[in-house]
Amino acid sequence: MKEAPSKLPKNKWLRLVLLVFLALLWVLVVTIAVEFVIGYLLYFILGRETFNTVVWSAIYSALSYGLALLIIVLVPRKLFPKWKVNRESLGLKDLPTWTDIGLAPVGYILALILAGAATWLFTNFSWFNAEEVQDVGFGLLLNGVDRVIAFITLVVVAPIAEEIIFRGWLYGRLREDTASVMNNVWSIILSSLLVSALFGLVHLQWNVAVDVFCLSVVLCALREVTGTIYAGILTHILKNGIAFYLLYVVGMV
Repeated sequence: MKEAPSKLPKNKWLRLVLLVFLALLWVLVVTIAVEFVIGYLLYFILGRETFNTVVWSAIYSALSYGLALLIIVLVPRKLFPKWKVNRESLGLKDLPTWTDIGLAPVGYILALILAGAATWLFTNFSWFNAEEVQDVGFGLLLNGVDRVIAFITLVVVAPIAEEIIFRGWLYGRLREDTASVMNNVWSIILSSLLVSALFGLVHLQWNVAVDVFCLSVVLCALREVTGTIYAGILTHILKNGIAFYLLYVVGMV
């Protein structure tokens, strides 16, 4: 009697779809849920006026990023033992190199060009408003200590947390799963597009989604080139730093 194969190709693809869907859903749900829970909790405790101050806006952002990062990275390790989490899987192996530093401005320029082209294409749609200003949680009239607090939150905390979650945990997870059933090139393309689409989705604004989608594609490529997310973190910091300068120092809105 002929022995049946242990795993059918169809079953492999179904398993892949399920794992990819669970990973994407996990990041989406945790990211949004944490923001709502912490936001409403602080709002009811502090009240509208106190919650809208720069200090508490920064605390809210730090708590949201920190808690989301811990839940996303640590909880699946208990539920799915095969989803190993270590510094290498998160793209945090070793330390940043001069190559990572040198690639940051290159990544920024590539992301800028890609986002400019994509934005130009989307302006053909009536529902797309390229001039809409992104709500980053801070007012525009910042100065002194408030500006420093906002800078640390938007230019340091946000890029590091988002890179570990999206290009670290999520991209690493999808690359490992997709590489088991398809060749390396298609695994990179699919993983990059899915991570970037979700990254755009969680920003909840069309023009921002297009911009960060393009940024994410470049950041995923940087992880593939370097093997870590350090170049991506530096590129993200550079992008947010320039945007912060233009928005809060120069006053371009």
